[in-house]
Amino acid sequence: MRAVVVVALLMGALGPLAPVVAQPAASPATPADAAATEAAPKKVLRYAIRVAETGFDPAQVSDLYSRTITAGIFDAPLRFDYLARPVRLKPSTAQALPEISEDFKTLTFRIKPGIYFADDPAFKGRRRELTAADYVYSIKRHYDPVNKSSNLYILENALLPGLSELRQDALKNKKPFDYDREVPALKLLDRYTFQVRTELGDPRFINNFADAMLGAVAREVIEAYPGKTMEHPVGTGPWRLAEWRRSSLIVLEKNPNFRDVFYEETPDPADTRMVEAAARLKGRKLPMVDRVEIAVIEENQPRWLSFLRNEFDLVDDVPQEFLPLYMPQNKLAPDLAKRGMQAVRYARADLYLSYFNMEDPVVGGYTPEKVALRRAISLAVDLDKVIRLPRRGQAIPAQGPIPPGTFGYDPTFRSEMSQHNVGRARALLDLYGYVDKDGDGWREQPDGSPLVIEYTTEPDGEKRALAELWQKALDAIQVRLKFRFGKWPENLKAANAGRLQMWGVGWSATAPDGDAFLGLGYGPNKGQSNKSRFDLPAYNKIYARQKRLPNGPERQALMTEAQRLLVAYMPFKAEVHRIYTDMAQPWVIGYDRNIYMRDFWAFVDIDVEQQTRARP
Repeated sequence: MRAVVVVALLMGALGPLAPVVAQPAASPATPADAAATEAAPKKVLRYAIRVAETGFDPAQVSDLYSRTITAGIFDAPLRFDYLARPVRLKPSTAQALPEISEDFKTLTFRIKPGIYFADDPAFKGRRRELTAADYVYSIKRHYDPVNKSSNLYILENALLPGLSELRQDALKNKKPFDYDREVPALKLLDRYTFQVRTELGDPRFINNFADAMLGAVAREVIEAYPGKTMEHPVGTGPWRLAEWRRSSLIVLEKNPNFRDVFYEETPDPADTRMVEAAARLKGRKLPMVDRVEIAVIEENQPRWLSFLRNEFDLVDDVPQEFLPLYMPQNKLAPDLAKRGMQAVRYARADLYLSYFNMEDPVVGGYTPEKVALRRAISLAVDLDKVIRLPRRGQAIPAQGPIPPGTFGYDPTFRSEMSQHNVGRARALLDLYGYVDKDGDGWREQPDGSPLVIEYTTEPDGEKRALAELWQKALDAIQVRLKFRFGKWPENLKAANAGRLQMWGVGWSATAPDGDAFLGLGYGPNKGQSNKSRFDLPAYNKIYARQKRLPNGPERQALMTEAQRLLVAYMPFKAEVHRIYTDMAQPWVIGYDRNIYMRDFWAFVDIDVEQQTRARP
């Protein structure tokens, strides 16, 4: 599912590869060492993101861009191996992978001693060690109503005994959440060991402990900055937040208290670019760059042109409108290859969808005429044209929500979700009473009231191009469509609150499993991942059953059955699974893309001399 476009000039970009030799044990730093370090030029990695961040509290953020930042600041117990393909879990702050009971209901984690949080006034001048209690506290924070966790459903679906009751007690009695009350789900065995118990027994629950949403926070910090935790992140990860200009610039610097972690990544032997880079970086202490500067540039053209002018060291997701010129036939253009650019093309395990608010009086509901309206709108959209034009061929049509690269995806599954049939769409609308009653050329609802669809989107060029195709699609079936444009963070808040009739949004996997995508239609997830607020008992039952099963034919059959129900009721139009291309400058060493690992900055190095020569 993943291909790497290898760019030549490695000798120029990386320099001659040094032999790998055994390193002596580190000795105490001398004044001369300190002076040399001080004199060394700072390594700064610069790039831009296309969507503004929302904040940096693991218990509160849900968007990809903010979660990428939190993944570099906060340590989850586990992480995905940066270069392993297929992906695999490995310990981060944990001493080893957790002990898991045979029924998958109990996970026991042992945390490494000697890991410290970044310094903060909340610690009153003392070094603050990470302990098992910090993870217990961090898990509980998702249940605290004050935090309005958008990821609470992940934990609630696992059925952690006692935690939902603790949350309901706080809500019912309008009192502060009781963090000190013991619950059966979470048990401290000693200073560095904690146990998590679930009633569900999900074999894949372990994957959540590699996600930054379960990154450890210190209770003292949270209590020292009430109401400001989104802007005051303090973790044990390799980075600390040094500067933040909201929706403009995020600056990360090395965490001076970060533990000794060394580059030990093993790439795919067939990937010669990364084999050579990994050999050069082997044994290096992480992180290797000193500072990461992340600009927020929503428009594609200035973001891309800044990269071409060498102002940025890499571009995460080359804008699709530039791919025909700079990646013709999915290969790097000769002029960029001459410059030593590096390109990584990969299929992200994701879904782009347009959802219908099932509680909206116009597009929502489960009666035949409402289902017919949603299915007619879906049939009107020409996905082949969507992929060919605004997406420049960098996607495949979705038959259902589960993407390639995850368990549950069936390459032989075909459905109405991807079909384009204007005649059938019109016939459905006619059959269920959506006809032009007043002769103005536009259809009305069966009761004669106006039929107007409001689609929310963002104002950037790509979204406007997609909106144009939606406009043409609905014009073809005589359904009025108007657009509501807003910033992505504001649209997210409105979507979670159920205030949008329709919204086009992407969803990326955090683990190689299709469960999260089926969760987009699971009733209890309403207001969180379930933006459509779909709540069908038959679907909920199937979803719950598959969650308990190990991977195999029985689970696969249930997941396919769940997808068929989503096609039948159409709470969202699953449009495409996207293919991405990232590019890095020749002086960036070791860049690759692990689609389940958000933060990559600790695993790359910069050739400062080459970078300096190329800077404008």
